[in-house]
Amino acid sequence: MYKGVALSVMASCLFAVMYYYTSLLKPLSGEEIFGWRMLLTLPCVTIFMLSSGDWKLARGLAQRIRQRPALLGALALSASLIGVQLWLFLWAPLHGRSLEVSLGYFLLPLTMILAGRVVYGEQLSRLQMIAACFALVGVGNELLRLGSFSWETLVVCVGYPLYFVLRRKLKTDHLGGLWWDMLLILPVAVLFVCKGHPSVVEQFPRLYLLIPILGMISASALVSYILASRLLAFSVFGLLSYVEPVLLVGVALLLGETIGRDEWMTYLPIWLGVMVLVGEGAKHVMAQRRRNRA
Repeated sequence: MYKGVALSVMASCLFAVMYYYTSLLKPLSGEEIFGWRMLLTLPCVTIFMLSSGDWKLARGLAQRIRQRPALLGALALSASLIGVQLWLFLWAPLHGRSLEVSLGYFLLPLTMILAGRVVYGEQLSRLQMIAACFALVGVGNELLRLGSFSWETLVVCVGYPLYFVLRRKLKTDHLGGLWWDMLLILPVAVLFVCKGHPSVVEQFPRLYLLIPILGMISASALVSYILASRLLAFSVFGLLSYVEPVLLVGVALLLGETIGRDEWMTYLPIWLGVMVLVGEGAKHVMAQRRRNRA
């Protein structure tokens, strides 16, 4: 379990880095950044899979598609679900909608826990229940503060559970499935890049260096995220999703934003919930070490 926890935390850190990194890519639009991210992430993930021996997963999925062509339609739905999330993550900060997306990420672990309970019958440990209660207090305060849900919030907190449930049902919850998702997103990415303004890159030469680095960060984050989802129980994976919005708050502070007085009751309970999860992870590591010594 501790390996899955480490991968999930690393993915959250890399996503937070990418969130800040997007601000360095101006004046590119959110659609252009999304397009470049997809175009560069797919080769990086392919290289990783070839070097790690996971390329057989992509080949195996291709064989399944040949045997059952209808699977391609389900994969297109899977690609659409994750593609919208990846686009929204880059679009929101550039259009003043980061607050709505952040609320979606705050709600996401709760909807993941609900999905794990309803779909898979998973049970929460005592510490996980305590962490969920802390998180519920924070999310409740945020709902009271904002008063309603936006479409951006609903896309995040509903779309991700649907994506992971669909991947498990299709048996594509591995790197091969991720590779096919990105492959099917590729035509949209090419369209966004072509509809952009190539002259912008020429006017800002630093983008020649910054754009490839974006691809490496994105690939590393996605690989870590998918591996974590494969190693962890659905509910635990959902609770660990709280690490990312907490880090995004740190990025926002780094960029000059401030936390209002009425927002502290949102962030403090969620941070306490994360600390409880860290404590449970440490408990599991210590127990594993004791079993290994025995």
